[in-house]
Amino acid sequence: MTVHLVLAHPLADSLNAHLARGIETGLTKRGVAVDRLDLYAGNFQPALTTNERAHHYDQPQPAGDVLALQQRLAAAEHLILVFPTWWFSLPAILKGWFDRVWSPGFAFDQGTPIVPRLTHLKSVLVVTTLGSPAWIDLLVMRRPLRRVLKTALIGACAPQARFTMLSLYGAEELPPERLERFEARIAAALQHLD
Repeated sequence: MTVHLVLAHPLADSLNAHLARGIETGLTKRGVAVDRLDLYAGNFQPALTTNERAHHYDQPQPAGDVLALQQRLAAAEHLILVFPTWWFSLPAILKGWFDRVWSPGFAFDQGTPIVPRLTHLKSVLVVTTLGSPAWIDLLVMRRPLRRVLKTALIGACAPQARFTMLSLYGAEELPPERLERFEARIAAALQHLD
């Protein structure tokens, strides 16, 4: 089993980095091959270049940095994303990873409907932290990030993948027992990888 673990947080000592380390450690102990990608530590450039956008649908050979990241994703059976939810959205660096790496000809073929190409992915696990309480995300905002990830991105490019999203609310003032419960939820979700 192979897992591509993508971390998108600028601080190496952040809660997200802690969660990613725990995921990697737990999977490695089970003998799972984990390919960890830290977008900030790797200095990933999230902005589409002028040339990339001008030839977005021409499907030219991607830039070397993008091609290497596509190969890493293509080698994985499972994708795990760990990031903070900022303004009920993805961090810009992770949005750029989707924009540049999940390109036409690799993640999908343009058409109506879009033709998925990430058909090798068996599951996608999203682990995210939010400063807000759950009721704001659930009742006021109606889980916009979950809808975008599950329907627009994963649903379009890897519809066969089992999608799970674990959200840790109120993460800026987090008692240790709540963190332990959330880590137990992550461990339970990881048991479903096959």
